[in-house]
Amino acid sequence: MSFEIGAGECLALVGESGSGKSLTARSLIGLAGAGASVSARRMEIQGVDLSGLGERGWRRIRGRSIGLVNQDALVALDPLRPVGLEVDEALRAHRTGDRARRRQQVIEALGAAAVPDPELRARQYPHQLSGGLRQRVLVASALAAGPQLVIADEPTTALDPTVQAEVLELLGKVKAGGTAILLISHDLGVVARLADRIAVMHAGTIVEQGATSELLARPRHDHTRALLAAAGAGSRVDPRCGDEVLLDVREVSKRYRAPDGTRMAAVDQVSFQVRAGEVLGMVGESGSGKSTVARIVTGLLPPDSGGVWWDGEPWSAATESARRPRRREIQLIQQDPLSAFDPRFTVAQILGEALGTTDLRGRKVRRDRAVELLELVGLSVAHLRRRPAQLSGGQRQRLAIARALATGPRLIVCDEPVSALDAVVREQVLALLDRLRVDFGMSLLFISHDLRVVRRISHRVLVVRSGRVVEVGATDAVLSTPQSAYTRDLVAAVPELLLP
Repeated sequence: MSFEIGAGECLALVGESGSGKSLTARSLIGLAGAGASVSARRMEIQGVDLSGLGERGWRRIRGRSIGLVNQDALVALDPLRPVGLEVDEALRAHRTGDRARRRQQVIEALGAAAVPDPELRARQYPHQLSGGLRQRVLVASALAAGPQLVIADEPTTALDPTVQAEVLELLGKVKAGGTAILLISHDLGVVARLADRIAVMHAGTIVEQGATSELLARPRHDHTRALLAAAGAGSRVDPRCGDEVLLDVREVSKRYRAPDGTRMAAVDQVSFQVRAGEVLGMVGESGSGKSTVARIVTGLLPPDSGGVWWDGEPWSAATESARRPRRREIQLIQQDPLSAFDPRFTVAQILGEALGTTDLRGRKVRRDRAVELLELVGLSVAHLRRRPAQLSGGQRQRLAIARALATGPRLIVCDEPVSALDAVVREQVLALLDRLRVDFGMSLLFISHDLRVVRRISHRVLVVRSGRVVEVGATDAVLSTPQSAYTRDLVAAVPELLLP
């Protein structure tokens, strides 16, 4: 593959999950991984040859000449140090100012990346931040040392529409200042807003490349046309669902201690219900408490007050021994799939562990069922021997969905289940979840920052802000005629795929 990026230009690399986008990004910064062989006739930045660099040479390039925004925000951040030190790393490595000056630069970088209360957040650890806040810290870290090229691998994947718009505006300013950007994204709305040119990847090669407006309006390759068709998919789910209340959340609250000792409300008096066969969408900005609600619902985190009832019986107040026999009925698809898997396990072992809680007996029976689950989510028997690190971000997300389906649950709590998927696979997974809901009467609590996805799959939508419910109602009504100013801002910030 071949491409060039000029100063002040954004080239977007798009394609299906597993097409080689992230591997391309890592190869351009000397991080292709052990055992990988990278060869190039010419690979340079501002006339500096990168093709023959050793590790010492790459250290001089990373951060100062090329900044990287990684796809997996939690994995990319060191869990043992505050995020302020993460942002400071590039400044410290390249000896940019004294400690006081660097501390100020860290605060400025976090603020520029739309991180609220940057002085407070700089002292927090990754696990104390939402997925969206972690993603913004990565953006701040990549930009801190002022590189000439920024490689942004899905930089807005975990962000709600308003913060997504802020990050895109930030990257637009960076580009206007003369910095080159290689943008990797499955979201063609994001690509249309920022990219000057697009290169479409398929099976490790670039199949089409051209100016953004020209390529989106007149795609030449079949694969590009398929991506555009999937991005515009807008079919609605069958709005019918049962009246039986499966999940009942009543005035749930959860607080955490901040670094300065104050108590912060992650969830504040939240109440809602999910009925049999219903999809309830939950939307809100990063840090609004969505993932905390998911952990409380699944019994992984106790509420400080209020309670959760499952199928008419106490759930959050029950002991773990009382909950365990029914845990298979509620499954969680987590936001960060790589951290959700044991890195030592193969795909076969990951699915086998989940199937071990079912009534299936016998190695061959479980293997056959594992293959069926993989095929349901667009993977194959060839993936059984791979480990999570050998899968792309989208493939890991599909594996997380397969694992959740293994126990035959009645409710799946989906925390950003399609955020890492390209448009084609995303539509396949949404159609799969919809079909399973209809066939088995399964319910979904669908947490997402993507209002287009929520509109596509949800019957009702719950809008949360700063841990509180600000609006709830039928999906079309809430997203078409929102009553709260906050919901109107979310809807207005959605990046549309604009064609000439």
